Amino acid sequence: MTTASASPAVVPADPSAADADLASQPVAYWTGIASNAVKNLLRDSMARYDVTQPQWWVLNRVDAAPATRPEVIAALADVADNPYDISRVIDQLLHRGWLAADPQDRLSLTESGRAGKAEIKQLVTRLRAQVHEGVSDEEYVAALKVLRRMTANAKQGTQPWQ
Repeated sequence: MTTASASPAVVPADPSAADADLASQPVAYWTGIASNAVKNLLRDSMARYDVTQPQWWVLNRVDAAPATRPEVIAALADVADNPYDISRVIDQLLHRGWLAADPQDRLSLTESGRAGKAEIKQLVTRLRAQVHEGVSDEEYVAALKVLRRMTANAKQGTQPWQ
């Protein structure tokens, strides 16, 4: 495994930094820029279909296996912007007729929910191809492995007793 040999000098974020200077760029800047760009692309594109990204998450979660409201909320807590988003989204999808609840309060997709999910799936597939243009699967996996390791490193450094 290769590790950084010497710590490069910390320099201000520079979106036009040359490849040779990228090792000195702040990762938080670049992950934030990437996250915002991808989220904005997804959310702006989904808005044209009158669907939000959290609605997409709920449709996928419920389609994978019918679940109760608390189960769906718990499963999506880590990706929601706040603790109330998923509950609101469930209400929106119930009102829209894309979700239904059985007598045990287990949520499932309706026929219109399945049709809506299928349409958004096509959109998401196109957007994924756009974002991944010019990036091989190997590069993508390597980038995610690096981000996963850096995330673990950062979490280790945030323990108050250290």
